[in-house]
Amino acid sequence: MPNALELAATVLFVVAVIHTFSVSAFARLALRAGRHAGLWRLLSEVETVFGVWAFVLLAVMALAGGVGQAIRYFDTRNFTEPAFVFAIMVVAASRPIIELVGLIMRFIARLIPVRDELATFFVILSFVPLSGSFITEPAAMTLAALLLRDAYFRHSTHTTFKYLTLGVLFVNVSIGGVLTSFAAPPVLMVAHTFGWDAVYMATHFGWRAALATAVNAAALTLICRRHLLAAEGWGGRRGCAANGTNAAIIVETAGGADGATAPALRGKQMAAADQGKRRGVD
Repeated sequence: MPNALELAATVLFVVAVIHTFSVSAFARLALRAGRHAGLWRLLSEVETVFGVWAFVLLAVMALAGGVGQAIRYFDTRNFTEPAFVFAIMVVAASRPIIELVGLIMRFIARLIPVRDELATFFVILSFVPLSGSFITEPAAMTLAALLLRDAYFRHSTHTTFKYLTLGVLFVNVSIGGVLTSFAAPPVLMVAHTFGWDAVYMATHFGWRAALATAVNAAALTLICRRHLLAAEGWGGRRGCAANGTNAAIIVETAGGADGATAPALRGKQMAAADQGKRRGVD
């Protein structure tokens, strides 16, 4: 039988889920600019919901078993995976990476014999989710979402089109990580137990996922072709390959695991910036 603390944690989790779907109500309260508008604004941010209720859980643990028990519980949690997901999403959302991936997507889209707007949309919804098998699913989701925002969502006011696109994107990213055995967290949890290597994943699950991803993307492209052709097209022609600063940032990102390389590169960049400032003053 679960103890009282486990029951309390379950109740708080259910409340957090309900809160997630109720953030619009808190946003309306915040707009009234009342006495507690700041608190309502905080509670209306969906990103903070589970953090707020996790703090409440720690408070309940402190009241039930003492502050020491709550601190010990917090200290024994492993935040390596959440920290990695946060880091990989930040890197994927950086401008140099977005521009580099944009160049690659445009190159692939030109190989498809249809209008650029249709081809680019199809490529983003098919190739980018499949890249989650190599760069992790959170990174693939971040890249696809930002590319879709810049290329299409900013130029369309059709809500149905946006919801359909997000639905297909969620599905494709979820199944696009099964090409390999080392990137997607759900695969990682069972790959070692069942002896699934990259070859097994590709031959048993990967090709099916690639086919399903392509079919989903093609079907949505066909359904939404009118809205896609009405968009202003692919945004931004700037390429990070022609930009020295962006190239340096990409090199630094790639060598981020090397504790000596990244600080050295940052030092060179700061020195170059200081030298440029001195020249401007002179």
